[in-house]
Amino acid sequence: MLRGVRFVAEMEFYPDWYEKVPPAKSYRSIFKWGYPDVFKHPNKRLYAMMKEAFAMTDADFAEKMNLGEEEVEFHIPSRLTEAQLDELRAIVGPENVHTDDYNRLRVAYGKMMFDLIRLREKIIENLPDAVVSPRDKEDIRALVRWCHENRVPVTPYGGGSSVMRGPECPHGGISLDMRVHMNKIIKLNTINQTVTVQPGIMGRDYEAALNNAPEVFKTEERYTGGHLPQSFDSSCVGGWIVTRGAGQNSTYYGKIENLVISQEYVTPIGDIVTKEYPAEAIGPDIDQLMMGSEGTFGILVEATLKIFKYRPENTRRFSYIFRDYASGLDAVREISQGEFGMPSVFRLSDPEETEVGMRLYGVEGTVIDKLLKARGYMPNERCLLLGTADGDKGFTRLVQRKIRGIAKKHGAMSATGYVTRRWEHGRFMDPYLREDLQDYGIIIDTLECAVPWDRLEEVWANTRAFCKSRPHTICMSHSSHFYPQGTNLYFIFIAKMDGEEYLEYQPRIIDHICKSGAALSHHHGIGRMLAPWYEESLGKNQLNLLRAIKAYLDPNNILNPGGTLALDLPPEEKRQV
Repeated sequence: MLRGVRFVAEMEFYPDWYEKVPPAKSYRSIFKWGYPDVFKHPNKRLYAMMKEAFAMTDADFAEKMNLGEEEVEFHIPSRLTEAQLDELRAIVGPENVHTDDYNRLRVAYGKMMFDLIRLREKIIENLPDAVVSPRDKEDIRALVRWCHENRVPVTPYGGGSSVMRGPECPHGGISLDMRVHMNKIIKLNTINQTVTVQPGIMGRDYEAALNNAPEVFKTEERYTGGHLPQSFDSSCVGGWIVTRGAGQNSTYYGKIENLVISQEYVTPIGDIVTKEYPAEAIGPDIDQLMMGSEGTFGILVEATLKIFKYRPENTRRFSYIFRDYASGLDAVREISQGEFGMPSVFRLSDPEETEVGMRLYGVEGTVIDKLLKARGYMPNERCLLLGTADGDKGFTRLVQRKIRGIAKKHGAMSATGYVTRRWEHGRFMDPYLREDLQDYGIIIDTLECAVPWDRLEEVWANTRAFCKSRPHTICMSHSSHFYPQGTNLYFIFIAKMDGEEYLEYQPRIIDHICKSGAALSHHHGIGRMLAPWYEESLGKNQLNLLRAIKAYLDPNNILNPGGTLALDLPPEEKRQV
């Protein structure tokens, strides 16, 4: 027996991730994603991968930086007079008008990485002069009339998940916080299979009410809205509509412009109201014109949307691994053009995202992973396709069978429904990782575009080549919204960089997306962030048409002014690509 000798197991280092509700009225409470008491941290496999990719060590994760726990405080007075504030209080009630520092800042920024950088660095700009919470559409009519007469800008604020600098108020004025009161379901029509809602209802509340319709509305069926974006915890129905958003199940249910039946907007010249027709041929579509206007044409106060029967018992899950990206693309294009029906969730990851996903969703090192390697599906070459089929039982069986046949034709191996279940478990949780990473100086950001099939590989290769030209940078890509004529491309880059480098790097990615022939945006909208590229992307005559509509609906330019959709963007800020 050995005496006087101690055997001490070496402790494996793992960062002390932030996991507490941010202090009240702190900067962190504003930039934190989603619910204040919900967190998701990088697992140990992903942590090891980050250290390798970014040339970092455990020492780089020993101390957090710029946590933002300080209480919000600045010295930027409201530009509204006390008499003007009293007039606003008379319209909505004094409890619904706020001019304190915290409330003004919390509605001024969204969740773009630039917003988070500014909040951590205490860079305060583009504030509203007051935050007003309208109680109903009559309040909004009175507020818009007051703003028009007094030449005071008015900017709507929804869930706050914008990654396009949508909520900012460069010219001050008032921010309309739609979530406080205008967050209700007004009517559920089971005969027409539609629902009428106020714009401030949050996504998870909206879907939960529809899923539980028998208990909430005394219906026979359960329903789904079919719109399930990754921003589910932080976005509202009105925000989906005014940015032309897409949910993760859009390949089957459609983007939001396919789901909206009718809308009601308040504008300085009066209301714009469309009717609940399933379709019509009475000239240009006013609904389509108003969707995507991001608060510049009017304030959305009500909308009627399609709903669908909620039948999760019929959902069929699948996942496949392809040997390379080209064969995966060939397969998903054939599926999208197969005319047998579309899957619901449908997501093809490129090789780099596949490897990150294998770690993030706990597949790496499992029996499935070992079997894949043994059969020649090699890391950094293989591509993951996952998805679900939703709807009628016979339909989902058909879609699953057809996809299986096409995937095998293109050399894919089934990874079973396990991978999709693992993805579903975290599908709305991944954005919660961002605060953890930024605590240690690591930035993660996303850009997305729409692209026809015949340009896809060029857009992917050119944009990815630029992203990877920066050393120690992860660049992942996937398609998750599919059409017979093309798909979308998400680019997700992760790197250790400061704010100054980010502001140089990120616009050049957008340049490469546009130069390669992709659309400027697929579903995030335009906002102020993409406005410098908008005229070049859309066309001069087309943008002038939108400006003419804006001038008619909003002659005093009070609705979300300051560059949104490039409608009043200074010429020197335009980007040439």
